[in-house]
Amino acid sequence: MRRRACAVLLSVGAVLLSGCGIRATEVPTEFGAAPSRVPCTTAGADVAAQAAGGLPMQVFLICGAQLVGVDRSVRLGDGRAADDRVDVAQALLDELREEPSAAEAKAGFTSDVRSVIKVRGPREGDPAQALRLSTAPERLAPLALAQVVCTLVHGVGAGSESVFLGGVEAGAGVREYPCTDELQAEPGDAPSAG
Repeated sequence: MRRRACAVLLSVGAVLLSGCGIRATEVPTEFGAAPSRVPCTTAGADVAAQAAGGLPMQVFLICGAQLVGVDRSVRLGDGRAADDRVDVAQALLDELREEPSAAEAKAGFTSDVRSVIKVRGPREGDPAQALRLSTAPERLAPLALAQVVCTLVHGVGAGSESVFLGGVEAGAGVREYPCTDELQAEPGDAPSAG
């Protein structure tokens, strides 16, 4: 009887140790980047401290090889208006260029937007919501472009899932750049997202 009980227990143990019940598949699957040990969240106190004296908005920073929205208090410079898309877009791009706060840096956030990017409104023939950048979008590094696209879509997109961007050079056209879940998961693919 004892032998039989041991044999049953060994059989059950072998089944439990043989796997988790998920069968292998020959179909390739893509579930995004591997999980990061970096928390990618900031302390509530840091966010509250930033919120004093500005527009509560979100900018997209890099954390764990993904884009993550971070709450910021965006301050408009002198002469800028909170209801002017171009002014708000400029303030958001200025914010992306700022070094992450101590709490953001500790949580693993970085920004690939390092140069000054000036924003202008649309030219004649552009879509009404188009924005012209002093650095043409196609000249931005992929991570910086992804940050700019998602930050502008969420900041001045007025409910749209994309933004029309172009350079300021003569003859430069505009392209529509969407901020998708895929782009946020794989921001290095920004050039192919337009």
